[in-house]
Parts: sequence; structure tokens; C-alpha cells
Amino acid sequence: MPFASVLIDTYNHEPFIEKAVVSVLEQDFPASDREILVVDDGSTDRTPEILRKFQPYIRLIKKSNGGQASAFNAGIPECRGEFIAFLDGDDWWVQGKLRRVAEIMAADSSLGMIGHAIIESFNDGYERVIAPSAEKRFRLDSLPSAECFRSNRCYFGTSRLALRASVAKRILPIPESIVIEADEYLFTLGAALAESLLLTDPLTHYRIHGANLFMASSALPGGEIRKARSLAALVDALRTALPAAGVPPAAAASVLELVSAEATQLRLQIEGGFSWETYRTERTLYRIQHPVAPWKSSAFRALSMIPALLLPPRWFYSGRRWLGSRSWYKRARRDLLPVPQLVNPGAPASIRKSQES
Repeated sequence: MPFASVLIDTYNHEPFIEKAVVSVLEQDFPASDREILVVDDGSTDRTPEILRKFQPYIRLIKKSNGGQASAFNAGIPECRGEFIAFLDGDDWWVQGKLRRVAEIMAADSSLGMIGHAIIESFNDGYERVIAPSAEKRFRLDSLPSAECFRSNRCYFGTSRLALRASVAKRILPIPESIVIEADEYLFTLGAALAESLLLTDPLTHYRIHGANLFMASSALPGGEIRKARSLAALVDALRTALPAAGVPPAAAASVLELVSAEATQLRLQIEGGFSWETYRTERTLYRIQHPVAPWKSSAFRALSMIPALLLPPRWFYSGRRWLGSRSWYKRARRDLLPVPQLVNPGAPASIRKSQES
């Protein structure tokens, strides 16, 4: 069994961090064959106090608050394992996760990255499995592989990501302007530098809660602005890093098209812009997420985009959020014109929501 490093990044996860650490300690994996590093990114709540009781079972790295990229930059060089399995401090692993990943890494030395299905877990106890239809293997070296990657990239987010250490360390340093999207920088370049495998097994509980820095950014002070800046920084960094990693121009353009559209959508919601930007961005996102939508759905979408050409972006998105929150509208969409299935049913909830009205 290869020696494994588990890297947990945490910031103000007082209600959650204990469950995250315990889910690693209780893995059916020899303690002698793994290490657990926790990077505390300047927590101001009881997170440091909770972590102290797990020493000496964990190695704690404390730093001033700087965001996810800075946490990865601090933690990855300290990892001694053959591969690194990542975990956010507010998520937790399913039993058997670490063994499953380690066995696959041991069996195939050409494999550099592994991702897998997730279990979305909500505060009210509701859970939903989000999984790809089939196991996939690819490398970001052609247009078809890029289209496969961008349709499945959510399965490589932090708590489901495992990178061979040699690959992870080649990617460093991560630009620290990517405050909350550093995992996407990691797994995008991971797919460019090595063979990648996507498993259908749901091996991680991805917690949806009010303080989640990505999913609940609008509920946090300055959260949407922070997220918008991180997405913009991610686009800028990948625009340079993908060609440097040897990704062909067409493949790089395919990956950047989606990330750039998401960044532009958020910027338009917060800062505003031109109506034609809204129209172009929404058409791009819909085309990528619904490439085989029924004609009725496509026709309805085309009609619903007319306001995007007439209204300022912030008015358009405010109106769409209002409409999407109305129970009568939800019933009408469900009964008369259901939202077509996404090409990637595991897309983040923020993306799914943006395509439902």
C-alpha cells in the first residue's frame, strides 16, 4: 500500500472539523501508512482548540488567513506521501475512501489524479447522491477530452480529489489571488499533467450549509465579491498555465470557455455591465450544460432571453431570482416544461440553479 498524505484545509469550521478529522481517523487504512496534515488558515473560532485534542494523530500547520490557495501552498510541500487526498474541513469521507484510492494508485503508476461521486448532505438531514453515469479516464490533451473534463470537473473538487504528490508539487505555487477556487486550479492542471480517473463511487459527503465559502457566498459579508474575484483570478491563471502545461489550444479554449462564462455571469450579477454580455454569457452556459435540449425547451429559453437584451444585467438577474422563487412558476415548469437534464447532473448547485429559470 502506498504511503498516503491526507491534507485537510480549514477555516472557521468549528461545527464541522471534528467530524472531518474523525472520518479520516476511522478509515480502514493502516495508521502506519498514512499521515494527516491540517492547515488552519487563521481560524478565529474554536477550530484550533478542537484540533488540539487530535494531536499527536494529526500534524497541524497554523498560518494567518490567506485563502485556500495559500493553505494548499503551505500544506502540499509538507506532504510526505506518494499521493495526497484532500478534504475540506466542513466535509467528511465515507468509510473505505482512502483504501479505495490507495489501491487504485498502487495498481497504476501512470495514474496521476482520481475524482469520484459525492453525497450532497444538507443541514436538515436530506442527502442526494450525485454521480457520473460511468467510470471515465482521460487526460486534458484533446478537444474531446476537454469536453469530457468540463462536464465532469465538479467530481474533482477538494474533498473528492486525490493527486499523486509528484503531480501536485509540479503545479505549485498556486496563485494566492484564487482565494476560494484553488482546488479547480489544482485539478485542472492535474488533468493536464497526468492521466485522470473518475469513479462512480460516492466516497465523500459534501456538506451544503450557510457558511460554505463557495456554495453560500451570497449569504456571507462580501462573499459574492470574493467569489467573483476568485473566479476572475482563476481564469487569468489558467489562461497562462494551460498552454505552459502543454494543453493544445482547442482544449484550453474549451476549458476556459466555461470557467470564463461562470466568472462573467457572477460579475454581471454584482457589478453590472452590458445587456449583450448577459445574453452572450447565458447562451454559452446553456449551450454547454444542455447540448441536446428538446426543441420546446430551447425555444422557451430563447424567448426567456429577450429580457436579457433589454434590461441592465443586475435587473435581469434580480428578476430571474424572483421568478425562480415563486411556487407557481416552479409548478408550471415542473408540469408544463421541465428543465432539460444537464449534460453534467453533478454540476454545482449554483450552476444548476442558474439554469432553472
